[in-house]
Amino acid sequence: MKELIVIIDFGSQYSQLIARRVREYNVYCEVHPPQISADKIKELNPQGIIFSGGPKSLTQENAPKCDEQIFELGIPVLGICYGMQLIAHHFKGKVGKSSAREYGHTELFIDDSSDLFKSLGKTMITWMSHEDKVKKLPKDFIGSAHTANSSIASFCNRKLKIFGVQFHPEVVHTPKGNIILKNFLFTVCKCKGLWTMQSFIHDSIRQIQQQVGNESIVLGLSGGVDSSVAAVLLHKALGPKLHCIFVNNGLLRDGEADQVRDTFQKHYKMNFHYAEAEKLFLDKLKNVTDPEKKRKIIGRLFIEVFDAYAKKLKGIKFLAQGTLYPDVIESQSVFGGPSSMIKSHHNVGGLPKKMKLKLVEPLKFLFKDEVRLLGKELKIPAELVDRHPFPGPGLAIRILGAVSKERLDILRQADKRFIEEIKAAGLYHDVWQALSVLLPVRSVGVMGDERTYENTIALRAVTSVDGMTADWAKLPMDMLGRVSNKIINEVKGVNRVVYDISSKPPATIEWE
Repeated sequence: MKELIVIIDFGSQYSQLIARRVREYNVYCEVHPPQISADKIKELNPQGIIFSGGPKSLTQENAPKCDEQIFELGIPVLGICYGMQLIAHHFKGKVGKSSAREYGHTELFIDDSSDLFKSLGKTMITWMSHEDKVKKLPKDFIGSAHTANSSIASFCNRKLKIFGVQFHPEVVHTPKGNIILKNFLFTVCKCKGLWTMQSFIHDSIRQIQQQVGNESIVLGLSGGVDSSVAAVLLHKALGPKLHCIFVNNGLLRDGEADQVRDTFQKHYKMNFHYAEAEKLFLDKLKNVTDPEKKRKIIGRLFIEVFDAYAKKLKGIKFLAQGTLYPDVIESQSVFGGPSSMIKSHHNVGGLPKKMKLKLVEPLKFLFKDEVRLLGKELKIPAELVDRHPFPGPGLAIRILGAVSKERLDILRQADKRFIEEIKAAGLYHDVWQALSVLLPVRSVGVMGDERTYENTIALRAVTSVDGMTADWAKLPMDMLGRVSNKIINEVKGVNRVVYDISSKPPATIEWE
């Protein structure tokens, strides 16, 4: 039996978070745009449907709606914030502007402790974010919770198995919100929690084998978490029919190219093709200082090198990519968003069309944390699965200003010592991302009895859940002192080390 929850995304910033919360209970879910038809949902045969919140107001002309026949399918529905208001609007309730906008932590008074509010007592703290509210219940609906400012903060129609909450149970600011989602999944929808990484592996292998058949497939393997997990999963499904191309652009961390080759060529015995392109990349990047120009040059060269090596392989009919679910959701969103543009340099953009290959995306329904879990289930070495994120353009965007072999070597050696000290202190897994940046700044220093005029290294470490927001990591001062001493004493060309204490927003994690 396959379990599925369909999440209809009305533009909420939390839609992906709803999906992650559902999957934490081993229930598979998919996010779809409001245009999904009732017929398509019937074909998917989900156990339940969740309407997300959204930035629009139902009083606006262009407010998104759903196929009204969805309500006639007999499938349980949970509406969150805008989703609740949409349900009320459909069933002829009254939705309008609230006299007092509710935003932030709000005390909820529970009037009916069955169904969604089972085991939650009489009150709970919730996170509200709305200007509109349900002012009059639809016919045959009953209110199940209220707040000081809203007499209808939750409602239900048990006969139709339709529920709504005005607050956001998916965010951490609603401390017991996970229980509400759990109650919807298991009490209302009767889910059993059948989706595991082991079942995902089994289903994926079958799907990959059906799609690829006896043909051969090529994958651009960077050695990062996504491409590494994709490579091992594809290898498990296709064996020697998989060809991995690793492009050494000279912009990698210390020892990274050798590590990738050893892991996938020697350990996994894959068809591993090593494209040495350091000189080509450095020649094209010479004297280029603008970060966007760097990204475009690196992206274009990667495609050219990858394409040239792929053409040497005979009989390739498929191209594999490590696309993740957030990118899929973003691309199908009715509201669009900036992330597809921001992330374009990470992906092998244009390759499928240019090479006339069919696309295989084995990870396209997984979030980043799930990819790591999958990697562990596939027994991929921890140093690959648990490593910090690394940008597609590599160290080129961690060198502010012109990129050269000499400056890359300085940055590589400084970064190596920073990461070594974080690991030695047992803090590597407490930090979302740690990196070193070579600044286009020289300063005066003294070494021995001589005056120096050398480079500055900026250290950056952040804590985060998903990389969307981040806080600077409060690393121990004595550890930072050790790192500074090691870099200055052991890395020729550096006489000053600084630590970045900016959070995201307003800063970004990377400097370029």
